[in-house]
Amino acid sequence: MNRLQDKIALVTGAAAGIGRASAVAFAREGARVLVTDVDEAGGQTSVDAIRAAGGEAHFMRTDVTDESSVAAAVDQAVRLWGGLSVLFNCAGGSVVADASVTTMDLDAVWDRTVSFNLLGTVLACRHGIPAMARSGGGSVVNMSSGAALRGPTSGHVYAMTKAGILGLTRALAGTHAAEGVRVNAICAGLVLTERIVRTFGYPGDGGSVPDVRDSATRGKGYPFWMGQPEDVAHIAVFLAADESRMITGASIAADGGRSSY
Repeated sequence: MNRLQDKIALVTGAAAGIGRASAVAFAREGARVLVTDVDEAGGQTSVDAIRAAGGEAHFMRTDVTDESSVAAAVDQAVRLWGGLSVLFNCAGGSVVADASVTTMDLDAVWDRTVSFNLLGTVLACRHGIPAMARSGGGSVVNMSSGAALRGPTSGHVYAMTKAGILGLTRALAGTHAAEGVRVNAICAGLVLTERIVRTFGYPGDGGSVPDVRDSATRGKGYPFWMGQPEDVAHIAVFLAADESRMITGASIAADGGRSSY
């Protein structure tokens, strides 16, 4: 507890899944959290969960593909609490129509995937890092993917954007180190969020979602296990906390070992 005491965090894509789990985990560790998303109902549910546990949070509707919307969210965090010390760029996703560049319908895939995954991260860093530097430094955590670390993936535009986030992470880490700003990325593997299960189904027993902590459910399509949102949230907390102060420009694989094979 209190690993993020007095820190001010902004989480994009925090209405559900990894974003919600991370916002709740940040608050549990003492951070004040600005929950941002285009999903107002889901965002408010995240805030309610944080407040019910005794944490401090506010929601602001934010479209990460709209620069004015992102800038307003950063300004809101500064107005509410006086600065910004943690930025978790969790908003992003894939499109079912994504496939090989040789066969996909670019009109159905390209603009949405590039804007949502790559531009959204760029805009949040563009406005969040200066606010963080003015606050004395802090930690940016970017959400990448195991798809950026290994070749066999069917969604080529998704893999490209997530690999782009890794390049951006390294560039930002070097550029802003002198300002006390660390920038790292999490390369998540298969995480059983509501969106993944709803869109793709559970790749196992009849669509049911198991408790992946149970050893009997491990090894079904992954070397070790499939994750829950909280598994990634734990890593985000570590990267946001001062205990990871020696880590910047890094890409942390959280994919059950899949990128090692």
